[in-house]
Amino acid sequence: MSFRYYLYISDAKVDMLLSQTDPGWARKRTSEVGLDLKVVTARRSVESASADRVARLERVVRFLQDHGDIGDVDEPGQYFGGLLPMQWGLVGDDTVYFGGRTRRTILGLGGSSAHVLGAATRAAADAGAPPPPAPDRLSASLLPVLLHRIATPADDDFVLRPAAPGPQDALAAADTDALATVTQASSTLRGPAQHVEFLAKRLLSGPSPYPELHGDRTVLLGTPLYVALAD
Repeated sequence: MSFRYYLYISDAKVDMLLSQTDPGWARKRTSEVGLDLKVVTARRSVESASADRVARLERVVRFLQDHGDIGDVDEPGQYFGGLLPMQWGLVGDDTVYFGGRTRRTILGLGGSSAHVLGAATRAAADAGAPPPPAPDRLSASLLPVLLHRIATPADDDFVLRPAAPGPQDALAAADTDALATVTQASSTLRGPAQHVEFLAKRLLSGPSPYPELHGDRTVLLGTPLYVALAD
């Protein structure tokens, strides 16, 4: 039996897609009435918020696999997935970023750090859990967080210098700048890569703005529905 060890699940994306693909789906809740000799109490319990979170994700993934436009990293559709060694870590206070590459594509995946394993989830909040912790208090069991906490001060970030662009209109220039931002973000990640499985929504793709370094590679940016370790 194959198990997924999830690093990231985007409840916001899952909810948005689930409401469109299966409006009748509802979180499983049960009500129990407890009778005490002195007091009659009614209590509502949420059946495994964590299991519910995964079940909702799997329902959306199955729908996209059956009916959606899913490609791979080198030929993405509206969505794309794959297995890839990727570095990842926190960017600022509230963003997590994954960076990797194939022979043809430089890939970046970004989303809210609130969806990373170890952060309090919306489902947990529904179950009466405490409010989410501050983004810098993510679980130290996560490799990037642990390395960040024990690391010595890092050297200045390596910054790529793009070649001067040729003639282009304002929209093309903006696309080039965005692709350069993705490439810069991936180049400044530190620490070891982890082999991960993911499914993501495509946000941006285009030729690398650094052909002298990357040749004809493409740059692809997406935001993941999920990321899981793939051992």
